[in-house]
Amino acid sequence: MKPIILIPARMASTRLPGKPLADIGGIPMIVRVWRQAVAANVGPVVVAAAEKEIVTALEAAGGRAVLTPPKLPSGSDRIWAALNAVDRGFEHDLVINVQGDLPTFDPADIHAAIDAMVTTGTDIGTVAAESEDDGDAANPNMTKVVATWDVGGKRGRAHYFSRAGVPWGKGPIFIHAGIYAFRREALQRFVGLQPSPLELREKLEQLRAIEAGMTISVGRIDAVPLSVDTPADLEKARAAVAQSKA
Repeated sequence: MKPIILIPARMASTRLPGKPLADIGGIPMIVRVWRQAVAANVGPVVVAAAEKEIVTALEAAGGRAVLTPPKLPSGSDRIWAALNAVDRGFEHDLVINVQGDLPTFDPADIHAAIDAMVTTGTDIGTVAAESEDDGDAANPNMTKVVATWDVGGKRGRAHYFSRAGVPWGKGPIFIHAGIYAFRREALQRFVGLQPSPLELREKLEQLRAIEAGMTISVGRIDAVPLSVDTPADLEKARAAVAQSKA
């Protein structure tokens, strides 16, 4: 398979406007995400930008970005638009979607998503880590995945994603991270589907795939990368970067 990594980014975040260009240690957040994706060394990396200023920031850093329509309904629609703009010859058959608000994610997480999808033969691969915080179960901002894991606990088959604390009862819960590996034909099918009832109820796009009978595998990673959704998250990211330089 021949992968391409696409990173959707838009300025109109409701909780943190202008998020892609937020300064983290002197570098725009979207540039940090792009650099981590490049470090995975799996294929070309392109930012799917909703606004020209994001393109300008990437190009100034030596990266590549493509302008996509600003009002697309989801990140998946944005990467599909970008894919059709940059790969009209259908060279790439594996599409990696890395959310643009993961400035400190481990490049190995991309490999884990690809490995889970390719090894198990599913439509989509993603990643999750076991929670070490008792408060995560009740935190609606931490998406939980219910999966059946293989004997080694390295890969699993996803059954459901929720903002609630699932599964019920004692035992570990697994927190989902926003990295996906799509077979190209699976991404095309996915963006052609209408939003599903559970997707709308949970506000989790990946449930659309499950409700349509598509299969999602999960690669187990060591830790969930920090997702920057609020000003408080941004301060955490800044502190983490500063600490890494100490």
